[in-house]
Amino acid sequence: MNLSFYKGKKVFVTGHTGFKGSWLCRMLVKAGAIVTGYALELPTITNLFSLCGVQNKMTSNIGDVRDLATLKSAFEQAQPEIVLHLAAQPIVRDSYRDPRNTYEINVMGTVNILECIRTSNCVKSFLNVTTDKVYHNNEWAWGYRENEPLDGFDPYSNSKSCSELVTHSYKNSFFADGQVAISTARAGNVVGGGDFANDRIIPDCIRAAEKKEPIIVRNPHSTRPYQHVLEPLYAYLMIVARQFEDGRYADYYNVGPDDCDCITTGALVDLFCKKWGEGQAWENKFVGGPHEANFLKLDCSKLKTTFGWQPRWGVADAINKTVDWTKVYLAKGDIPAIMDEQIEEFLAR
Repeated sequence: MNLSFYKGKKVFVTGHTGFKGSWLCRMLVKAGAIVTGYALELPTITNLFSLCGVQNKMTSNIGDVRDLATLKSAFEQAQPEIVLHLAAQPIVRDSYRDPRNTYEINVMGTVNILECIRTSNCVKSFLNVTTDKVYHNNEWAWGYRENEPLDGFDPYSNSKSCSELVTHSYKNSFFADGQVAISTARAGNVVGGGDFANDRIIPDCIRAAEKKEPIIVRNPHSTRPYQHVLEPLYAYLMIVARQFEDGRYADYYNVGPDDCDCITTGALVDLFCKKWGEGQAWENKFVGGPHEANFLKLDCSKLKTTFGWQPRWGVADAINKTVDWTKVYLAKGDIPAIMDEQIEEFLAR
């Protein structure tokens, strides 16, 4: 699939100012979509949305997904054909610090966007973006499939399991006639240029490298499915487009890398240090902390067999592209240009 499908389509994106959301909006604007975003006020610290050059090419609404009235007002003004729901509280450790806030955003935010769709007649295709952490994790060496039980352990993971169940209920209760095609996508860990979040391994690596300090790795032996941010975003756009044209594609999909790119955090940081150069190194500083999954990967055969989808960039490519983007940023270079260059290279692969 190329992105020409989106030319002239009215697309509503929640969480558009986040890391994934900013890359997604850049892709959609570049494809000629009529994009409306809805998200919280931008943080005062550096953020990708302010850098990516789409603010004047789309409609950006500031609001909280927990505020149904404000969300509904923005939604009704946009009259979208397509909705991608990315708004979330996405950090595991933050969910331990403030579980109530995490559940309110991740569960009621999903209810509210589905209420907007339920009470409108404009939407044909909806995708709820969740996470690979929705599954009950048995620390298996094989990947989880879409029919495995949903029961995330920590408040973040569990709230996204609940978000999945809310979506399933609305789909069965209100959209069984097929007028709105509804899917969820459960993606693994993503890396890429412009992620400035706290408590994520690659942004932590970059902050340490900027300061010329060793990278502190708190759990180098945990295994995760790492992929470049463009991998799941392309998959989201592919799912949404195909189910827009044929509702039989509406389903629940894992989106992750091949098994060879499910690596330990230590191996990931090794790749980063090698690409960054300048003698960059890391230290193992395990200091305990709240429970997080130690071993986690996805079986993505359903996405592959349904759509003929394959990952395009391996984890080494993902790290290389992230470092390339970051060095352009640190040199005060052209951020929209490097984003477009990487999008075009990815689509041409």
